[in-house]
Amino acid sequence: MMNIVLVNPQIPQNTGNIARTCSVTGSTLHLIRPLGFSLDDRYLKRAGLDYWDQLDIQIYDDLDEFLQCCPRERMYLFTTRANSCYHEIEYEGDEYLLFGQETDGLDEDFVSENFLHSLRIPMQDWARSLNLANSVAIVLYEAYRQLDFPGFNRKGDFLKEF
Repeated sequence: MMNIVLVNPQIPQNTGNIARTCSVTGSTLHLIRPLGFSLDDRYLKRAGLDYWDQLDIQIYDDLDEFLQCCPRERMYLFTTRANSCYHEIEYEGDEYLLFGQETDGLDEDFVSENFLHSLRIPMQDWARSLNLANSVAIVLYEAYRQLDFPGFNRKGDFLKEF
């Protein structure tokens, strides 16, 4: 359903956490090189726990290779420079949600070229940014909330024991 795209991620623990979030939501994770770590990194694997075998992951050599496959009309960029917020659009369930690297975000020229598809997460004026894994989770769960959490288990089994 949803597609999370990480452009040049640098921190293996963030990518591992995002991989886990993608696994439990049935979302595809797209990684665009260069990566700031090896895919064999123990911190990456540890953060993703035992969810790696449930992950649909696609890897691209660069942004141009990814853009050849991605429908631009279904693509949204997340940046602190955007004027619109992530909750102001209607998600249909097949979007590509692009997030830049932890230190610099997405390339400024790329954001300028796609500004009409740029969104932000509101925060205090003094704040620089949110953690990448948290940002992905916020946006992804808003999209699935709008879609009424299709195929998600929505009830726990606590009362079965009593």
